[in-house]
Amino acid sequence: MTAPSLGLGRHALRLARTPSGSGVLAAVSAGFLVCVAVAAVFAPWLAPHDPTTIDLANPYAAPSAEHPFGTDDSGRDLLSRLLHGARLSLAGPALVAVLSLSLGTALAVVAAWCGGWVDSIVSRAIEIVFAFPGLLLAVIAAAVFGPGLTAPVCALAIAYAPLSARVIRSVAIRERNLPYVAALQIQGQSPLRICALHVLPNLLPIILVQAGLAYAYALLDLAAISFLGLGVQPPAPDWGVMITNGQGAIVEGYPQQSILAAGTVLVTVLALNLVTSRLADRFNIEGAR
Repeated sequence: MTAPSLGLGRHALRLARTPSGSGVLAAVSAGFLVCVAVAAVFAPWLAPHDPTTIDLANPYAAPSAEHPFGTDDSGRDLLSRLLHGARLSLAGPALVAVLSLSLGTALAVVAAWCGGWVDSIVSRAIEIVFAFPGLLLAVIAAAVFGPGLTAPVCALAIAYAPLSARVIRSVAIRERNLPYVAALQIQGQSPLRICALHVLPNLLPIILVQAGLAYAYALLDLAAISFLGLGVQPPAPDWGVMITNGQGAIVEGYPQQSILAAGTVLVTVLALNLVTSRLADRFNIEGAR
């Protein structure tokens, strides 16, 4: 590596460590995520070809006007598969984040509000589930219930719930002990009303940060499960499936498919982490950066 490139790298690191630099990186990352989401939503209109159409006369085509990213071993357009693959690759992690945060937040608030033996039981249950790696649980679920997206999503949601519950619980306990909660109780408001209208809104910053982390982890795990052949099944376009399909082509000198899919996953996860870290800084949330 040359001296100018080393200097440029050090400059980028210094930029990332400054508040203004992290803000710029987070803004760029958020813009990238918006573009990815828009591309996924409008994939049927943006994709130049059907992602599952096979053209055996045109395998491993080089990038051209007709096929901007080239084709795979079956002659399928890589750009179209990448765009359509974003739909399943982004929808699955979103379901995991919603389900895990819903379960984790409910457990955390109940444990924080009730305290005592209820808090002890919930805490022990969280520790037990926390001991199981999420990816392993998802692989077992896919092996038992068959390949597809449903079983891994449900398994990952259960595995991720303790991660969010443990963090949210500590914040909820602190919120539960604030004077305004006691004042609302004296006014005769029910615990459900207090939690729904007052405690939960104050927990939204930490919930948003945990949602971003869960989404990033789930995106990686679901791509890994599809890569193993236990998630989305070909010929359906999915980033994990594309990485698997491109493995054989790498030794033949055509790494485009695997590089495109793996690079998209990695850059998307990096962008999610940068945005989540910025949110944690914005809301002054420790332990989530």
